[in-house]
Amino acid sequence: MRIIGGDHKGRIVKPPAGLDLRPTTDLARESLFNILSNRLYFEELKVLDLFAGTGSISYEFISRGASLVHAVEIKPRHAFFIRQTSQEYNMTRLKVYISDARKFIGRLSFKYDLIFADPPYDLKWLPDIPSMIFDNECLAQNGLFILEHPKDYDFSNHTHWYEHRKYGSVNFTFFRMPS
Repeated sequence: MRIIGGDHKGRIVKPPAGLDLRPTTDLARESLFNILSNRLYFEELKVLDLFAGTGSISYEFISRGASLVHAVEIKPRHAFFIRQTSQEYNMTRLKVYISDARKFIGRLSFKYDLIFADPPYDLKWLPDIPSMIFDNECLAQNGLFILEHPKDYDFSNHTHWYEHRKYGSVNFTFFRMPS
């Protein structure tokens, strides 16, 4: 896995063997960040990365200058890897939380400019995640929520649905908090 843009572009991130992962592919990540780079000013972003896994999305946002990134991962070994990698690359604006994403969202009082969620594809409550984000008012005005999910889900009827993109087996649905 490599960081595809920004100050850390080209750096290789090698997760240890034995992590239970389904990281976002380089192609899908690159396509996502191409879209975002045409729409966002990264330097001012406050980002929440839910189900952070290897931290690949968090590293991309930090590399591109996000003002802060909070990575939430329930598995301590994964969270330790993200923390270790962020320290190795001096990513001081990245903070890692070991927490269940649902509980983390439920107790938030902070508003993010962008929330990215890449839950396990077999997560029973995956369809509830968009409503959880908006019901708990986690997004700032004009904030963007991006959900990575398998093809079986269609969120186009959600009140805050914005658009859908597909890259191979990876689907991104975008939701927007109106101003």
